[in-house]
Parts: sequence; C-alpha cells; structure tokens
Amino acid sequence: MNKAGPEIQGSSCSFTVWAPLRKSVELHILHPVNNVVPMSRDLNGYWKVMIPGISNGTLYKYMLDKKLLLPDPASLSQPEGVHGPSEVTDLQQFRWTDDAWKNIPAGSMIFYELHTGTFSEEGNFEGIIQRLPYLLDLGINTIELMPVSQFPGKRNWGYDGVYPYSVQDSYGGPGGLMKLVDACHSSGIAVVLDVVYNHLGPEGNYLGAFGPYFTDRYKTPWGRAVNFDDSYADGVRNYFLQNALMWLEDFHIDGLRLDAVHAIYDFSVRHIMQDLAEEVMRLNEKTGRNHYLIAESALNDSRYITGIKDGGYGLDAQWNDDFHHGLHALVTGESKGYYVDFQDPGMLAKAFKNGFAFDGQYSEFRKRKFGNSSHKNPGSQFVVFSQNHDQTGNRKYGERLSTLVSFEMLKVIAGAVFISPFLPMIFMGEEYGEEKPFLYFVDHTDKKLNKLVREGRQKEFRSFYPDDLTPAPDPSDIDTFLQSRLTIDPLQNSNSKALHEYYKALIKLKKNHPVLKQMNKDEIEVDNDGRIFKVERWHKDNRIIAWLNFSDQTVEKQLPAAFTEKNIQILIDSSDNRWNGPCPDHCSENSVNGLVIINRESMVVCSVQEYN
Repeated sequence: MNKAGPEIQGSSCSFTVWAPLRKSVELHILHPVNNVVPMSRDLNGYWKVMIPGISNGTLYKYMLDKKLLLPDPASLSQPEGVHGPSEVTDLQQFRWTDDAWKNIPAGSMIFYELHTGTFSEEGNFEGIIQRLPYLLDLGINTIELMPVSQFPGKRNWGYDGVYPYSVQDSYGGPGGLMKLVDACHSSGIAVVLDVVYNHLGPEGNYLGAFGPYFTDRYKTPWGRAVNFDDSYADGVRNYFLQNALMWLEDFHIDGLRLDAVHAIYDFSVRHIMQDLAEEVMRLNEKTGRNHYLIAESALNDSRYITGIKDGGYGLDAQWNDDFHHGLHALVTGESKGYYVDFQDPGMLAKAFKNGFAFDGQYSEFRKRKFGNSSHKNPGSQFVVFSQNHDQTGNRKYGERLSTLVSFEMLKVIAGAVFISPFLPMIFMGEEYGEEKPFLYFVDHTDKKLNKLVREGRQKEFRSFYPDDLTPAPDPSDIDTFLQSRLTIDPLQNSNSKALHEYYKALIKLKKNHPVLKQMNKDEIEVDNDGRIFKVERWHKDNRIIAWLNFSDQTVEKQLPAAFTEKNIQILIDSSDNRWNGPCPDHCSENSVNGLVIINRESMVVCSVQEYN
C-alpha cells in the first residue's frame, strides 16, 4: 500500500500525496528556503518526489493545477494551525524506552476516558504525564484519549479534526504524544486513542480538493460521508488504513476507539472495518504486541465484534450504550429521546446479563425493531460506563451524574459498572464526584461557523428542553471551555475523598477477585424486583451475590442456600461510614439468620470464599 505524507530517508525526504483527478501537483517548500518542485504521478493517482537536504521543521504545501496552494492531507504536524503550512516530522527520531511493553490483556483493562485540554491545568500531554501517579494510585491501567488530531483553534472536543495524521499543536504535537505514550508504558498504563473515520470537521477540511475523499451517496449528521465504497474508494480506504497503522506502529498506541462506526457507510464486499481488523492482525504478528480495535456503534450489531471466520468484521470490543441508557434512566427518571426505551428496569437487567438489551425487539424511540443478539459474545467485548464525554457533554448544561443524583446513589451506580461482567470505563472526574460540567466547546477562527454551531446546538436542545428557553452555553466562548476543566485539587471535600476511596476499592475488587475479574456471561444471573437488583456471579468454587438497591427503601434479603451453608464475607457495603455512608462500619455483617440488610440507595456484595 502507498504511504502518503513526508518520510525522511537518510539525507533525503520523500513526499507522497494522493490526487488522482489533478493534472499537476507541485511541492512548494516554504521554509527554511523557498523552492518549487514538480511531482510525478503513478498509475494509482499518487504524486511523488524525493528531495535531498530536507530536515525536520521544513514547512511546505502542495500546489494543485497551478491554482490551489494547500497543506498536506497526510500532514504529520500543523504548527501554524489548520490553514498553515505542513511541517516535515521524522517520527523515527523519538527514543522509545518501552521495548519490553506487550500491552495490557484485553480482558483486564480498566479504562479512564479523558480530554487532554481539560484534564489538567496545563491542558496538554505534559499535564497528563504529571497526573499519571494519581491514575496509578486509583488503579487505572488504560487511559482513553479523546481525539488529538489537528483541529481549528486551541479548544475542541477533537471530533472536528481535519488532519487525521497530525497531532494537535497546542497539546504538544507528535513529540508530546510519543512522550506521553512512553511515560504511560513505563508506568504500566496502556493508551487507547479515539479516532474519527466517519467524517472530518468543516474548517480547514481540504481533502476534497485533492481527491474524491467524500461521497454524496450517504449523509452523516456531521456532513458529507467518507467515500469507502464509491469510485476511487481504494485510495480513500488506504488513507485511513495507513492512518490507523501509523498510530499503532509509529506512536506505539495500544488500541483505537473507532468513533461512530454506524456512520461509516460501506457496502463493499469487504467492509473497511474488516480490512482494518486484518491489517491490525498482521501488525500484531509483526511486532509481537497486541493492539485492540474498539467500536462505538449505535447499531447493536454483533457483526462488528464477531470474528472474521464467523462472518463478522473482527473488531475486539465495542461500547455498550444499552447498559448506560438503562442505568441512567433508572437513576434519573429521564424519559426523553432514547431513554424512552429504558423505562422498564428490566432493560438494565437484560443488559447486565446479555450485553445488548435491544436484540431484535421493537424500539419506541426508533419506531422499528432494533438490534441483534450478542449472546455469543463474551463480556470482554463490551465496554460499560455510567458517564462518558457524549452522555455528559451533549446535555444542554453538561451536567454530570454528581449533580443529578444523591451521593449515595453515585456509589450504587459505580458498583453496577464494576460488578458487571464487562470492561469498566470511568469518565474523568467521576471517581471523586466532579461537579463542574463537561460542556461542548469549539474554537473556530471563522466567526460565521461559530454562529452556525451555536444556532445548531440551540435548535437541537429545543426538542429535549421545550420549556427551557435559556440559551445553552456558547460553545465558542472561552468560559465554556474553562468551566469544563477538572477541579485542580479535588480531594479536599470529605465526600470527594470518600468516593475516591470507594472507587479504588471497586477497582481493586474488579482486578483481583476470582469471580469479578472474569468476563463470562454464562456465569451470571440477574433478577430485579422493580428498583432492587440481585446479581449472582460465580467461577469454579467461588461465588458472589450483590444487591443493588436503587430504591428509597431499606430492605432485607435472604441469602441463597449456597451462601448460608458456608462462611460469608461482606466485600462491599456502599453505605458504610468509611465511604461517608449513613451506616457504621461493616453494618451488613450484623445480619443474622441468612438475612442481609440493604440500605436505601446502596449496594452490598457478599462472597462465599474468604477474599483479601
């Protein structure tokens, strides 16, 4: 496959760009000297030239048909922003220290999703490095970075990126990202990167000038669809496949979270996701390291995470929105939008057991049958969460659950995520009950575009908040961004400290308990009596039983015979006062005659075997 972009080779540098419909392409060197060099076209529409004496820091653009002078679609660095020149960057110069790193086993990952610009006061990769000891102490072994590809301005979620190969300059550029990954690996932390292959942002998006990167066959909510199956699609597919391999091989990224794969339209005989999975399999064999592909999908289609030999696309895992929606609807009582489908608490019970709650039945929200069965897919193929950037930031006021439910309920919610047979993910700040919002923000240099974004958000919220006429926070206002930054020193509040310690206990239990660290959905039973859930899990001779009381009433529950005949250990009682609960330490241990007291808005987890 052709590899686009600049590549230093000894004392020379090759430049390659795909522009199959252009009659001429020239390389314009802009710094440190001015030079114009014609390029030659091959049969596949790639224009190439090799130039001696080009070094790191050289700035350049391409001239198309003597008319358009534009940055490189495969630029590795945009030091002057999305409209400025591209910069030659030698990715092989970085001195890695992670030769012994093999990656975290997929089934052992504890995810922590974070946004580089708001996670630390510095708002860059260096700020994340400074906080790695905090994440290690919490028990995190995998960070998931929201997109870092070059976007307009200095503030953005990252989904408006327009240079998939270039690392945001204000975050620290490619060298800064490599330094972060290397530091994570030396600390025993894997790095998953969120990438966007379903669309590109509006400002600075010059790909269409180079070639048929987009198609009018389909539309996405964010603009024109990427051309994965129309004329000239081979060059487009290669562009994104090479991009994925660059992150994994050159930047040592451990896995990719693939944004909104449901908006990747491909009716080819071989879906682009299958091509990607097979390329990554070859890379794994080549490097001896495991790299993972995790989809975000709104389709509830198990084909994405089913093996290629079994007719699937071969991705490793996917986010499970059904688990989130069932949990959120239960604890908040919200019923608008997709939450209308999750008013029955039994939907959460089904997601707990199966993965997908919707596996072919009628969806009131969609007005049609939806989903297929995930019964054969192991729990290690589902990432579950109570909050994430989308579910928080796409609310009108960016409210976190800490401002929507009680402190005691926060602990039950966290417990549900960590006792499930799935991969748990924390959204930055939830572990101590961050109350600052996470809002949607942009920094477009085009004032008209900022206006369109602002008006679009207001229109979108009218259907969800018909009685609320207050304007939503302006995404382009710097205060919107600043409000979204995490609290600098969060563990000063007693509740924050207690919740943080509670999360540490849950993570330790998830990692080490012989039952909870398993991801076998065949070794779980889930029942609910309204808002009170009973979860039983087992593995070999070990069993646990957990009650999650989402109600406002204290209840007594009888232990099953398998528990009453053996020594019982209370692993977690979220209402203990060691976590600022209303109950004395280990209050559930006072239970007698096989009865366990589950306080209102609390979770109790019991184990048959002794566990330390």
